[in-house]
Amino acid sequence: MGEVMSGQRRRSSDQMTERALKAAAGLASIGVGRGDVVAVYLRNDLPFFEASLAAGILGAYPTPVNWHYAPPEARYLFENSGAKAIIIHADLIDSIRSVLPDGVPVLVVETPYEIASAYGLSAQDCAVPPGMIDWNSWVESFPAWSAPPEPPAGAIIYTSGTTGHPKGVRRAPPNPAQAEAYAQVLFHAFGFKDFLAHPQDVTTAITGPMYHSAPNAYGAISLMLGGNVILQPRFDAEGLLRIIDECKVTHLHMVPIMFNRLLALPDEVKQKYDLSSLAFVVHAAAPCPPPIKRAMIDWWGPVINEYYGSTEVAAVTFCTSQEWLSHPGTVGRPMPDADVRVVDGDGKALPPGEIGEVVALTTTISDFTYHGDDAKRRASEKVGLISPGDIGYFDKDGFLYLCDRAKDMIISGGANIYPAEIEAELHKMPGVADCGVFGVPDDEFGEAVMAVVQPIEGTTLTETEVRAYLREQMASYKVPRRVEFHAELPREDSGKIFKRKLREPYWEGRDRRI
Repeated sequence: MGEVMSGQRRRSSDQMTERALKAAAGLASIGVGRGDVVAVYLRNDLPFFEASLAAGILGAYPTPVNWHYAPPEARYLFENSGAKAIIIHADLIDSIRSVLPDGVPVLVVETPYEIASAYGLSAQDCAVPPGMIDWNSWVESFPAWSAPPEPPAGAIIYTSGTTGHPKGVRRAPPNPAQAEAYAQVLFHAFGFKDFLAHPQDVTTAITGPMYHSAPNAYGAISLMLGGNVILQPRFDAEGLLRIIDECKVTHLHMVPIMFNRLLALPDEVKQKYDLSSLAFVVHAAAPCPPPIKRAMIDWWGPVINEYYGSTEVAAVTFCTSQEWLSHPGTVGRPMPDADVRVVDGDGKALPPGEIGEVVALTTTISDFTYHGDDAKRRASEKVGLISPGDIGYFDKDGFLYLCDRAKDMIISGGANIYPAEIEAELHKMPGVADCGVFGVPDDEFGEAVMAVVQPIEGTTLTETEVRAYLREQMASYKVPRRVEFHAELPREDSGKIFKRKLREPYWEGRDRRI
């Protein structure tokens, strides 16, 4: 039987299930039922699992919320999802208190010591505010839910959209065959398929925030299997090495920026820790520069694996260390039951070596839609498959390579950022005539957000003013790290900003096609 660990706290799988059953009874008492949404506004903590499992027992959707959201973003998610309950850490309340929806119960989790320490929070920040419901005592006040669990509804995961609003990816309730097929996809991508007969031998650390779809699924399936799950409250490079050494970690799910920070550690720090327990490390979510990946394989051995996919299509390609070393730069070959193609503008499949739009689908799992917006779902479809928004090509051996993002998406530190959202806010700023936002190379994050602003004639703007304005409108990781000002922006004949000309100088000599 596995257990979940956070700081000094440990909870067995059975104890977690018992808490989830009590939480389910509590949620039912406030009207949560099948098809409803429970917003999980939590950092990596034990109640994240409790709340998610409890919602699932009732046939409700546990919907994780990006706790970096600015108030307008949080308000949109609450309203768009129709959340029937919000479960939130105490230290996160003040930033969004003004947008908490009237009449929706808010259940507050006291922020634990390990999270407080990681984020430099005070005891006052972490305490449940007077007059609000304390999650822990509230859960313990209910007997365990005794009715049979509802068939699983799945989850609604919100991912940023090009229009500036998050999109809620909602899968249709799976039938048993689809649920099994999806589990097999995850077992393959996460490296669990060889451990199904002895899951007690799996120990993993959750390094990324579980509001993202991949860490969320990774943590959930690790717990479901009966493995041991260690929650890292905030990624810390040496802290992860210490956890691997002391807890004999076997499996990890990571993003490339974590590799950068691990490799930046002094040699004497790297050599202090025994990493021989590692059996399977997988990364995804952002391109990994070949020198970084090669250095990680040299250091950790051929345990580094990679998959490519999205919230909409799941994991659709996979490659091992050995495959990557023989095909540097690839994101792998299509996984079983995945249909992956590179197509031209008419949807025609292109031969190896020719660059086009990547479209994909895992054919055996349940279909999805965007919550409250079927039109966006239909718009994302091409030749019966879904476009994740990437440009790429296959080589002659069937390995996929990514070149760029069809919709100018920026991937910075594993987070998807859409320039159109930032541009829309900049256009509202007094003194801004026009602007272009794009990604530029960044040695640590892979890409950094850059904005080029054309001020209204006679107006003076500063980088500090632009960044301060945007910080009030959106999550801090979307705020451009660099801002420049041009009297005139280059334009196409149509009048549209010629963004490629703005971006080209920064990518000269880089392994990315403009």
